[in-house]
Amino acid sequence: MTKSGEELARIVVDCGFHLHKEVGPGLLESVYEKVFANRLTRLGLSVETQKSIPIKIDDLSFADGFRADLLIENRLLVEIKSVEKMSPVHIKQVLSYLRLMQLPLGLLINFGAETFRDGTTRVMNNRAN
Repeated sequence: MTKSGEELARIVVDCGFHLHKEVGPGLLESVYEKVFANRLTRLGLSVETQKSIPIKIDDLSFADGFRADLLIENRLLVEIKSVEKMSPVHIKQVLSYLRLMQLPLGLLINFGAETFRDGTTRVMNNRAN
């Protein structure tokens, strides 16, 4: 049975919480990304890392418009950070990615935050189909 974006988000948040609890802040984003992807894959989810996303703006096409840190089941975008303090531009970045991919939901997860709750933001795209 196919999981909804909300169901996927719950699984991802639970997995991320346990990873943050075990490892804590301070590692490179690439380390969190690889471990996170591995754990989600072991849970039976389809996970693509650093997925190249083509985009078209006006009459210009970009084969490698941006790279999604994690794309879960082709339905949930996860952007990973490992910074001491998030910036509003990080949320805007995820929202732009969601709009370009026409996805309704994304997660911005900062493993650099003191607590997982403080580092996790749900981003909704109200323009999704």
